[in-house]
Amino acid sequence: MPFNLPILLTWLRIVAIPLLIAVYYLPAAWATPLERDLFATVLFMAAGFTDWADGYLARRWNQTSAFGAFLDPVADKLMVAAALIVLVQLGRTDAIIAMIIIGREITISALREWMAKIGASKSVAVSMLGKVKTAAQMVAIPMLLYYQPLWGMDMAQLGGGLIWVAALLTLWSMGYYLRMAWPEIAARSERQG
Repeated sequence: MPFNLPILLTWLRIVAIPLLIAVYYLPAAWATPLERDLFATVLFMAAGFTDWADGYLARRWNQTSAFGAFLDPVADKLMVAAALIVLVQLGRTDAIIAMIIIGREITISALREWMAKIGASKSVAVSMLGKVKTAAQMVAIPMLLYYQPLWGMDMAQLGGGLIWVAALLTLWSMGYYLRMAWPEIAARSERQG
């Protein structure tokens, strides 16, 4: 297993996951609700920054590796899933939203793994739609973690609306990836049938 700064940043993102959850279990005397929300928001945003930084540095310094390519999306998906579960528990988003986003990530990850195994991974390469979906998620989640008004803006309302947009984009992108993979799936089924 290679070890370099990009992989360290990815590991730090994984380590941040239990911290994000634990902040909401601190005794009331240790942190006010606003302090908890602020800490969780900053932690999530820092994790988002490391996601960008590890990929940028790995490419720039030519330190890409198969292990890094595996670990990076796992860290991303775990962080988003943990944040969504916290938000559901806090009553700041609906369980259906979390189910859509987490379910899509599991489905598309399995699809990509299978397509790579059969040599057709280009069929399900990351699309612009997937990037827009991720951007919507990564903006909505910190808004919902913070949840307080900020600079005259209602973060709860903005984040709540944007997470629904992210869920719809999630379904759309899942349909897109499944449609792209369908010819290969159908051809394999026909050969085996």
